[in-house]
Amino acid sequence: MRRIVKFIALTTLVGGVMAIGSILNTPADGAGTTPGTTDDPVVTKSYVDQQIQQALNGGGGGTTNPTNPTQPSQGADEVKNVALKPGKVLIADAGTEFIVRSGNAVIYTEVASGVADLTDGKDLLNGETAPKNHLLSFPREGRGIQVKEGQTSNLIVMVRGGYTIK
Repeated sequence: MRRIVKFIALTTLVGGVMAIGSILNTPADGAGTTPGTTDDPVVTKSYVDQQIQQALNGGGGGTTNPTNPTQPSQGADEVKNVALKPGKVLIADAGTEFIVRSGNAVIYTEVASGVADLTDGKDLLNGETAPKNHLLSFPREGRGIQVKEGQTSNLIVMVRGGYTIK
């Protein structure tokens, strides 16, 4: 008999707690909005990626290179092999990275400061030889590489980021 009383008391207690809990149920902040409305829009992954890319690019739209509209800048993570002909200069956008794969290259800058050789941890100044298979970082625009004087074959460079060929 004691077991039946305990069972009835426990069942009544659990039922009462559930009833009080359902009466006092209040939604969390923001949970009362309907998905797909202006208060809680549903967006696609491509839209979110586009907004992130715009934020990373300083709020601007797409990335094109105004100095040479036929040669658009590359995406931040895209790596492209570029063949640079003798007499041409490969100018990097700010933050672009190069790796010289074949041929002989020299650093080109319009200013006194240079280009960061991240592999050796030093700066390379205008006219210095760019070592092969070294990661070069271009912190500002107006810096790049060119084919070393006297070389007749193309220079092959891996590029991550935007660039212009002059």
